[in-house]
Amino acid sequence: MTYSLAIHGGAGVISRDRMAEGAERAHRAALERILAEGEAVLAAGGSALDAVTATVAALEDEPLFNAGRGAVFTSAGAQEMDAAIMDGRDRRAGAVAGIFGPRNPIRAARAVMERTDHVLMIGQGALDVARDAALPFEGAAYFRTEARWDALQETLRQMAAGTLDDDPARRHGTVGAVARDRDGHLAAATSTGGMTAKRPGRVGDSPIPGAGTFACDATCAVSATGDGEVFIRWAAAHEIDARMRLGGQDCATAAHGIVMGDLHANGGSGGLIAVDRDGRIALPFNCEGMYRGWTIEGGPRGVAIYGPAADPGTDSGTDSGT
Repeated sequence: MTYSLAIHGGAGVISRDRMAEGAERAHRAALERILAEGEAVLAAGGSALDAVTATVAALEDEPLFNAGRGAVFTSAGAQEMDAAIMDGRDRRAGAVAGIFGPRNPIRAARAVMERTDHVLMIGQGALDVARDAALPFEGAAYFRTEARWDALQETLRQMAAGTLDDDPARRHGTVGAVARDRDGHLAAATSTGGMTAKRPGRVGDSPIPGAGTFACDATCAVSATGDGEVFIRWAAAHEIDARMRLGGQDCATAAHGIVMGDLHANGGSGGLIAVDRDGRIALPFNCEGMYRGWTIEGGPRGVAIYGPAADPGTDSGTDSGT
């Protein structure tokens, strides 16, 4: 068996006409570096669960992406982070929502999965689990980036003036990873800072198994990014599993069908990454772009930001210059 790994840094990309050349190079370099970190875990015989944990933790450490150190601010000027992880072997899952403090929220989510009888935890209880697991914590200075703070001020200014635009880079931004290891097991992990200027206490699809995160060895592993409320209402990640398991569709057909069909038709801008039990990867999105990377042992490898939405193995899907 061979391994497969796909990562995303969110579908809320800076529009092509506003993306400076230096910024594009920086995002590509970060995707390449982080993809290599996850790939190294799988190449050494590591599990899919360990690979998605390491990969999402690396994405959280990179302030270019909206998770962990790069998390956006709520309308009250705070940072609230959500994360989830799911093991395809038995559908074990762990998630945290609205937390602040753990350097890597995805490791806090894994601690919930492995150290408690629960799936989703919030507030002080979630922080206590992270502390009991001896996870590193950081203060406000570590998580604050001026780019995210400036984005909040501009959003608040537009809201006050009644001129708020429909910029997807403001509405959604998430990081995630899905993997299949050499033993044929699947796993998924997702982490986010939410939406710029979101109402305090808002939780999106990322920490909800079946909405923004899902893994089952029999079908697929999925990590989503986009308008979370719509992804929740359409149970987007689990819908892919259902179309495969009950409808006989392959992963790519199911993934593209939900992203380009139900989600798009109901205002759900965004995308997702998915890997099936045979290691095939799907990377659909219905907006201008999605920060993404992919690798299949002995097969295609690359990173991309803008469209068209294509899967590894197709002409545009293997073009790391897209």
